Amino acid sequence: MPDRPADLYAALCARDRRFDGRFYVGVSTTGIYCRPVCAVRTPRFEHCSFFANPAAAEAQGYRPCLRCRPELAPGLSPIDAADRYARAAARLIEQGFLAEHDCAALARRLGITDRHLRRVFAAQFGTSPIEYAQTQRLLFAKRLLAESDLPVTEIALAAGFGSLRRFNALVQARYGLTPSAMRSRPTAVAQGAHGLRLRLAYRPPFDWPGMLAWFAHRAIPGVETVHGPCYLRSVSLLHGGQPLHGWIRVTADAARHGLLVEPSPTLLPALPMLLARLRRLFDLDAAPADIAAVLGALAAAQPGLRLPGALSGFEGAARAVLEQQVSTRAAASLLGRFAQRFGSAQHTPFAGVERLFPDPQRVAEATPEDIAAIGIPRTRANALRQLAIEATAGRLDLEEVVDIEQGLERLRELPGIGPWTAGYIAMRAWSWPDIFLATDYVVRKRLPDLAPRAIEAHAARWAPWRSYAVMHLWSSQAVAPPTSPHAGAPT
Repeated sequence: MPDRPADLYAALCARDRRFDGRFYVGVSTTGIYCRPVCAVRTPRFEHCSFFANPAAAEAQGYRPCLRCRPELAPGLSPIDAADRYARAAARLIEQGFLAEHDCAALARRLGITDRHLRRVFAAQFGTSPIEYAQTQRLLFAKRLLAESDLPVTEIALAAGFGSLRRFNALVQARYGLTPSAMRSRPTAVAQGAHGLRLRLAYRPPFDWPGMLAWFAHRAIPGVETVHGPCYLRSVSLLHGGQPLHGWIRVTADAARHGLLVEPSPTLLPALPMLLARLRRLFDLDAAPADIAAVLGALAAAQPGLRLPGALSGFEGAARAVLEQQVSTRAAASLLGRFAQRFGSAQHTPFAGVERLFPDPQRVAEATPEDIAAIGIPRTRANALRQLAIEATAGRLDLEEVVDIEQGLERLRELPGIGPWTAGYIAMRAWSWPDIFLATDYVVRKRLPDLAPRAIEAHAARWAPWRSYAVMHLWSSQAVAPPTSPHAGAPT
């Protein structure tokens, strides 16, 4: 990532999509800030100021461009963040954490002091957590005004504002327009059958058919499915201490480098969290050019391959346990039985999607014998139960892990969680881009005549994108094996 103003300006002149979401440009003659891919006429260099994020631009008095819409820009991979605490805090803020808690609670969530959080956040983002949160709320409301027909009152509440009056005043002060004036422009996205469809942007290339195929082969019966070009599933989110249940439909908008998300109306109060989880599920914040530059020939055949994530940390962790040493088809069957036994019923408009993935508290309350009844060894059932117990008690963070090595060590302390399973949880549940599964069956098959330690040394060349290297090694087989990519791997 360039940091000299002259280099940033060159990227702006080229409208280089590799840098979309990685910096923003404020134009002094207009008082507006844009993404580097904005289609307006390029301003002169001396009129440009460069910012790392929208909050920093707005803190200097700039308003967001109504054409390129900074709220739609892709986010950053966790590897891009110089300070993991600041980036983790930003991710939680983007999911609406400060709408329900204060900065002290955010600091406790990350295991640091309030003072340290403010210091590292200001150093990383050039603004305070509160100012960053206000910018995120305003940009999210701006998105809903542009892309939905929701009443303004509902938009204010969904964006985390306590009152309509406060929302109207902030929009007027920050953007110089009333919410109704912002809405007078045509909506950018055609509405779904249930009234709401939102766009999530990515940096191309993005292999959507490959992503769909991955999920189709591993879909949890009753919870998710792939139908044609659509990914469909049930959703359960915790918002304000209360569970919200519903469903989503996701399709591609390749011409505009984005995905279109249609959520059920029941999920409206938790939309910021839902969209952040979907960005992680589909790895939309990846930087393909950076990854390809490191992986080289390994990634040449599929430059748009991404790292599939999980909608929740517990779901990703449970997948890792149930996918140990079994075929892809058998793992999907086990996950379906797990959802049928411990998940709740959920009505959706999609055939075959009628269950929610199990809540960890319900699994924690089950006995190992209850869990083993789905057709797994008691040791694996106990591993699932211990994951659920530790997550429910707050002793194991499966959502926003700051110290990956410490998180991996904590996982390996649990019964039935060995190096492979812990690494797979970090890849899928935490979306960590630099995990390498040296003991994996297919990885060893693709790198023959090398012992696991030699494979680790060989893979060092692919840091900090070794999780993507694993994905490419799994994908590069001429003929897919009859078992899942990690079949035969030790726990």
